[in-house]
Amino acid sequence: MELKQYSIVLVNLDPTIGSEIKKTRPCVIISPNEMNKYLNTIVLAPMTTNLKKYPTRVSVRHNEKKGMIAIDQIRTVDKTRIIKVFENLTSLEIDKCKEVIKETFVD
Repeated sequence: MELKQYSIVLVNLDPTIGSEIKKTRPCVIISPNEMNKYLNTIVLAPMTTNLKKYPTRVSVRHNEKKGMIAIDQIRTVDKTRIIKVFENLTSLEIDKCKEVIKETFVD
């Protein structure tokens, strides 16, 4: 399966510890395509249906449901955790993601 940046993928995040987002859930691939092609791991941000307005969350629509991408929960997982590949984010959602990633991690 080809894993592209800003694709939504279904990922088994268990086992987790403490406040990490758990279960099998949709996540957004954050790592660039070059990394996704050559490494066995992938960097992603889990999605949640908890619609709290944190500054580190990005609103999205997926499967007719409203959700949030949890930029504050970015993590690296092995590709074997990925169960299924869904569609890509819209260009508007991608722009918002980039904005929140920059605000959160760059200065």
